[in-house]
Amino acid sequence: MSRAVVFHEPGGPEVLRVEDLPEPQAGPGEVRIRTRAAGVQPFDVAVVEGWLPAFATDQGWPRIPGNEFAGVIDQIGEGVTGFAVGDEVLGFGLLDSYREHVVAPAEHITAKPAAMPWEVAGGFTAAAQTAHIAIEELGVREGETVLVHGAAGAVGGVASQLARLRGATVIGAAREAQHDYLRSLGVVPVAYGPGFVERVRALAGGDAHASVDGVGGQALDATLELVKDRGRIVTLVDHGRSEELGVLVTPAKRSAARLAALADLYAQGRLSFHIHAAFPLERAADAHRHHARGGVRGKIVLTVD
Repeated sequence: MSRAVVFHEPGGPEVLRVEDLPEPQAGPGEVRIRTRAAGVQPFDVAVVEGWLPAFATDQGWPRIPGNEFAGVIDQIGEGVTGFAVGDEVLGFGLLDSYREHVVAPAEHITAKPAAMPWEVAGGFTAAAQTAHIAIEELGVREGETVLVHGAAGAVGGVASQLARLRGATVIGAAREAQHDYLRSLGVVPVAYGPGFVERVRALAGGDAHASVDGVGGQALDATLELVKDRGRIVTLVDHGRSEELGVLVTPAKRSAARLAALADLYAQGRLSFHIHAAFPLERAADAHRHHARGGVRGKIVLTVD
C-alpha cells in the first residue's frame, strides 16, 4: 500500500485526508518515483475546490492533488532509457503528486542536482517553468524595465531573477514586509496602495516595458496604465479577463528540457528558490490553510518520509 492525500468531494482544506491506496505501477514509457517532496500551489487549491483545467479528463473520485514532485526512481517501465532505479529526479504531471509513490512519463522528469535540497526540488518545477515561460513569451531584453506583481511569491521570485539574468531592471511589487527579500534578489521593491502607478513611474523613469502579473484585479488594472503594449503583459491569475484586455497568459510549454536548464541555473548558483514552509504529507490540510492566509514568500511544500 502507498499513502496518498485524497479528497472525495470538493471543498476547503478540511476535505483533505491521508489514505492507504494500492501502490501504482509504472507502465510502458513511465517511471515510478518514491516521493520525497511535492509543491503546494494555487492550482492545487483550485482543484480541491472542484476546478479542473479544460484539458483534464474526468478524474473520478477520490482525487489526489499536486502536479510537481521530487524523489527517487524505484521502478522503471518498459521502453524507458536514460534513467535507472535509484536516480534522484524532479518532475511534473497534472494531478496525483501528493502521494508516497508517483508514476510519471519519463519525458516529464529530469535529474535533480546534487546540491538541490529535497524541499526545493519538490516545489521547483511549476514555479520555475511558469516563470521561464512568462519571461520567454514577453521577450524580455537587456536594458528594459519589467514590473513583476507578487514578486516575493514562488513564480514572481523566479521571474524576477530570470529577467535580471537577461539584463533587465526589475521593479517588484509586494507587501513592505517582503521588500528586504526582494532587494536580496536584486529587485527594486515597490509597495501597493494609493499612488502605486506614480511610484512605479518614478522608479522606472517612465513606463515599464513589460510585466508579469501574479496578482490580478487592481494590480492588473494598474499595469494597463504602465505598459503600453498589452502584448507584453502576461497574467498568471486573471485568465478570465485576458482575452478581453488583450493580455497574454502562459501557454502549456512545460518540458523536461526546460526544467533541466532551470535546475542547472540553480546548481550554478545563478537562481535561488526560497522555501517558505514545509509540512509532512499528513498535514496537507494545514499546508493549504497556511497558503490561504497569504503573505507566502517563495513556496510551501509537503515532505514524505
